Amino acid sequence: MQLAATSGLMSLVLFVVAVGLLALLAGGFWLTSRVKSREPARPRPEEQPKLPPEGAVHEIRENRDYQEVPKTPKGGRPLTPYELSNMDSKSSEDQKRPRWSSGSSGSFGGGGLGAH
Repeated sequence: MQLAATSGLMSLVLFVVAVGLLALLAGGFWLTSRVKSREPARPRPEEQPKLPPEGAVHEIRENRDYQEVPKTPKGGRPLTPYELSNMDSKSSEDQKRPRWSSGSSGSFGGGGLGAH
């Protein structure tokens, strides 16, 4: 008799837990629908961004030369970052890509023989 009462109570507890989980799941869907209804509508096809008339912008690969930071005169005060001008760069005369020395792996621990 006691086994049947315990089994019935366990079934009731499991049923209540299952109903509670279903209520949480339904509440999550309801909350998500409320949040989505407040969002602005998706843009129409005519509102989508368009390419410029001259076409797509492409990547440019080039080597750049930078302006050197001015040297501090002996006994002088070094410049602060606020005293430096906008350090622009210009296109380099030599456009060859820098390469590693032959026989070098190009990185520490890369497995190559290294420079000898």
